[in-house]
Amino acid sequence: MKVKHTVNKILYHVFVILFGIIMIYPVFWMISGSFKDNSEILRGTLSLIPSEWKFSNYSTGWKGFSGITFATFFKNSLVIAGIATLGTVISSSLVAYSLSRIRYKGRKFWFTCMIATMMLPSQVIMIPSFLIWYRLGLANTYVPLVLPYFCGQAFFIYQMMQFMSGIPRDLDEAATIDGCSKYSIFTRIIFPLLKPSIVTTVIIQFYWKWDDYMGPLLYLSKPQSYTASLAIKLFADSASTTDYGAMFAMSTLSLVPVFLIFLFFNRYLVEGIGTSGLKG
Repeated sequence: MKVKHTVNKILYHVFVILFGIIMIYPVFWMISGSFKDNSEILRGTLSLIPSEWKFSNYSTGWKGFSGITFATFFKNSLVIAGIATLGTVISSSLVAYSLSRIRYKGRKFWFTCMIATMMLPSQVIMIPSFLIWYRLGLANTYVPLVLPYFCGQAFFIYQMMQFMSGIPRDLDEAATIDGCSKYSIFTRIIFPLLKPSIVTTVIIQFYWKWDDYMGPLLYLSKPQSYTASLAIKLFADSASTTDYGAMFAMSTLSLVPVFLIFLFFNRYLVEGIGTSGLKG
């Protein structure tokens, strides 16, 4: 039995390692491609080692377009993703607190409406949303890309509600006896205990907004306001030669902020889950 258990454990780890290599190989290939020239990339070789290292892809890609460097595009993406993430955390936690901890008439109805929005494909509301923002004169600004996230996001609201269900209501009752209002209970007790859920929201929402392509494509028309995801697509030119090396180089750099966000917050996520969100 011991030998069988050891063999199964070895097979399991071999399978996981092979599956992990298959999943992460395209990322390594992209990073490797950022040091190759177009001819080697188009040959489709599976080798991760360039035959000739072309470091100039990074300097070429960083120059950007029309005198606008990629520093501007990265800054735009950082501003949009940062503000949208902040809005998501604040609004979603408030709505989740209202639906999870406060009893009032119509609460179940609004909860049902919120859940229903999760089943609505984004493509269905894309055109109506654009027409609304266009008629408000905000189509060529960052407002449509960040303002909706200050109104709560159904996915994160539901996630936070599930986390709040594990926080004892005795804390609310004790705080009420001590004279705390609903607002004070949220800011002093519930919100600090939401750290694991908030960290998860920050990681996922920042990644979604940083990687968003359709939103900037719809609402932004000035090159100086483009995001990194939109600017990277400009390397692909159907009328001339596509600079794949520079495209891969900027795509590789675009992974850095997302990786840093996950690396920084992952410690707090593990710590929060390990203590089940409650300390002391």
